[in-house]
Amino acid sequence: MTAHLSETLTLLLIEDNDGDAFLVEELLKQALAPPKVFWARSLQEAKAKLTPQIQCVLVDLSLPDASGLEALKEVLALAPHTAVLVLTGLRDSHVGVAAVQAGAQDYLVKSDVDERLLARAIRYAMERKRADLAHVSLVQAELTAKENSRLQNALLPGPLLRTEAIEHVTRYLPGSGGTLAGDFFDTVQTPDGSVHIVVGDVCGHGPDEAALGVALRIAWRTLVLAGQTDDTLLRTLDAVLRAERNSPEIFTTLCMATISPDLRHARMRVVGHPPPVLVRDGAVQVVDGTPSGPPLGIFPDAEWSVIDVPLGEEWSMMLYTDGLIEAAVGESQELLGLEGLLGLVREHGAIDLDRLITHVGTLSDDLAVVLVRRRRR
Repeated sequence: MTAHLSETLTLLLIEDNDGDAFLVEELLKQALAPPKVFWARSLQEAKAKLTPQIQCVLVDLSLPDASGLEALKEVLALAPHTAVLVLTGLRDSHVGVAAVQAGAQDYLVKSDVDERLLARAIRYAMERKRADLAHVSLVQAELTAKENSRLQNALLPGPLLRTEAIEHVTRYLPGSGGTLAGDFFDTVQTPDGSVHIVVGDVCGHGPDEAALGVALRIAWRTLVLAGQTDDTLLRTLDAVLRAERNSPEIFTTLCMATISPDLRHARMRVVGHPPPVLVRDGAVQVVDGTPSGPPLGIFPDAEWSVIDVPLGEEWSMMLYTDGLIEAAVGESQELLGLEGLLGLVREHGAIDLDRLITHVGTLSDDLAVVLVRRRRR
């Protein structure tokens, strides 16, 4: 009966016995679409022929330069993404079972092979390999999601606020890679009634940067609760950054704001970071006098000036990371930019985070935003 190989495949046969190799090739020629078969007599010879075009490897477990499961493990290491079908001359099911347990997709005893069984075994091996790779990808995705969730809980905590006089809203979106970077934020109200806010961004992407962002956020919260809210806090964060980073090139930008207990005035330090957006008395603007100084982790003797910002009775203030203004928007996929952001806020008549994010297109970087708003009583 004609074997059901309905499309042309590319196979590699690793077999040192000329007769057995001839038999396999003759059986495969009876398929509807005979596959293209490369033949190697040893593992060493197979290395040169094992290209990305190979869809399935048929390997004998008795080769001149390797035998048994050693030969199989060598093939699996050479072709981790390719289906592997074991051929054995041993009438011992334990050998085949051990081969499958070691990573092969299936096994055949040479003396039992006919054209139909061989074609079906190749198809099965390829489909099982696809399923195995899909399962691995799914598991990796689940692990990444769980890790991201743990990191997000540490990077993006709930605010420590007692007052109900201001509205506090946050948003976080990962970049196009889907994994968390080093963006972080936090809000803490101290016993004197002052409200302290930070939004920061560790340069780079990946778990190391995210972990560093967690360390900096926790250090910031600890220092604020201990009463350190001025340049001493920044110098301590700078020391933490230098101690925890994996590379001397890693730096961190951030924006800190301390809102007075009467909620009418703010003192800010914009540390190499995008300037906050302020809506006050109906006017949309960026905070003047930025930046206060360079990012953390660059100059050991850096100083940062304080920016005094009158707020008044009714105001909104948004602190954010550069993922927002570096987002691609519109059909042209141009960067939003600071002027584009101000334009959207003016168009909306207020800072509406949900509408802003709806207008944002492709994110090349993480986006973290903190919005605080005080309405007239």
